[in-house]
Amino acid sequence: MHESDIVPAHHIALQHLDRVAIKDTYGSHTYLDVLQKAVRLSNLINDTVGPGKSQERIGFLCPNDSTYIISQWACWAAGHIAVPLSPVHPPSLLGYYIKDCNAALLIASQSHSKLLSAVKKTVGNEIQSLILEESWQQETKTKCMSSQLDSILSGTKSIDFYRDSDAMMLYTSGTTGKPKGVLLSHKNINAQVRMLIKVWQWTKKDVIVHALPLHHTHGVINALLCPLYVGASCIMLPKFDSKTIWDNFLNTNVSQEEKPTLFMGVPTMYSKLLAHYDTAFGDNPRTREYVKASISNNIRVMISGSAALPEPVFHKWKAATGLEIVERYGMTEIGSVLSIPLDGERRAGYVGVPSPGVSIRLVEFQPSSLGAKANYQVLFETSHERFSSHMKNDKVISGDLLIKGPNVFKCYWNKPEATAKDFTADGWFRTGDAAQFDNGYFKILGRLSADIIKSGGFKISALEIETHLLGHPKIADCTVFGIPDVTWGQKVAAVIVLVNPEKSIDLVALKKWCKERMAPYIVPSEWRIYSELPRNALGKVNKVEFAKVAFSDKPVASKL
Repeated sequence: MHESDIVPAHHIALQHLDRVAIKDTYGSHTYLDVLQKAVRLSNLINDTVGPGKSQERIGFLCPNDSTYIISQWACWAAGHIAVPLSPVHPPSLLGYYIKDCNAALLIASQSHSKLLSAVKKTVGNEIQSLILEESWQQETKTKCMSSQLDSILSGTKSIDFYRDSDAMMLYTSGTTGKPKGVLLSHKNINAQVRMLIKVWQWTKKDVIVHALPLHHTHGVINALLCPLYVGASCIMLPKFDSKTIWDNFLNTNVSQEEKPTLFMGVPTMYSKLLAHYDTAFGDNPRTREYVKASISNNIRVMISGSAALPEPVFHKWKAATGLEIVERYGMTEIGSVLSIPLDGERRAGYVGVPSPGVSIRLVEFQPSSLGAKANYQVLFETSHERFSSHMKNDKVISGDLLIKGPNVFKCYWNKPEATAKDFTADGWFRTGDAAQFDNGYFKILGRLSADIIKSGGFKISALEIETHLLGHPKIADCTVFGIPDVTWGQKVAAVIVLVNPEKSIDLVALKKWCKERMAPYIVPSEWRIYSELPRNALGKVNKVEFAKVAFSDKPVASKL
């Protein structure tokens, strides 16, 4: 098998049949267990949608356990496109996904049978469905003789099929309109996974604690397919729970080979893990020393993505665990294209260097040009393969971030205009993010639409302001955005969450504190206080919609 071959995870599993692939609430599942069930389900899929069909969209509603991988691999073994759906989404939204992708079949675990019925009602009960009984989730102990290897995948698609076929559709969060189906080919997934295996140095000895949602690229590609491509093990938790994760980090009831070596999370997860750390371990110096030693000796890397990691969290995590969090940058459409190198400097607030196979441009678009025909000036261009020659560039260069490479998605499903709009005429994907190259590393300045505030002729990074505010001892969380203003174009507005909700914070003193740390024109002029921010499963705030709610009346107050 050559590295350039397009080989999906269920074919790679043949190399690791006796190894444990998944540990979940039902037990330990070897690659053989998962693969045999996936092949059995693929036969049921073909019987239901028609044995002669391929590349149909198959939606599946599964918890974070082995049935998710079984369903995903079954779709691929049968030659179809996997469409993972989230059980936390309402039936109306799930119905929209089903109708938008014109799914031929909906698979659901027994625990989601009621949700399945509700979803079917929203689409007129016309879609075919399969229920996975609880036996699909149970641990099985089977062995495979070498003489049986060739027959395991009997009746499924050969490797040649995957060279030019599509694999998966993930729906975007829809911050600029209705969610769009991001269509990824098997080539795209292969590129995204293999570049991260190199960047994060995955091996079959790795064990990852998985508590991420499984309808986003972070949870599916980075934290699930990466380990399954190399024969590593994945501890799948039903949901994020701080105590459970700490218990896994510090588990003394397993062998050294079974202890976690990796963790991936969004910034909100790290903040909640730190809050639990303070409660559970904070008052005992000896316990804190034990936790730090245990984590630093066993876990080789912890990674954060999907949203900007606040610098205070980076430093608090290092103090608690001895580990510096690796930040990375990616999108559903392109995978993780930037990451702090494991053997490089861990610089808080930066997302590192290009992943293998990825080319990057920082550009400036002409204001009068729009869409695919937009004219732009290239300010800086590099790639993973050419990056070493740019490491010593001492200029700070900022611009709109463009990406090119085999990792870039195929299209938005049935939305040719939206697809064309997000690509330049010469084939570069427009991320919609502003980025900066500074002293050998990239830094994300924010979304061009929401995180870049244009006020009084200045371009202001909302993320920079958020990083400063999170350093205030009384502020636990915050979000910053621009709101319309006749004089300034936009005003800088902030919504904060206090560490102690029962106390107030003096606005005059807060502004004085800000001016000691920020340029005066980026200090927020409008403020609100909330008990919590409306973050989604990946820790993101829909700033466009939240701004309309939080600042609908714009009252002025001297104290919050």
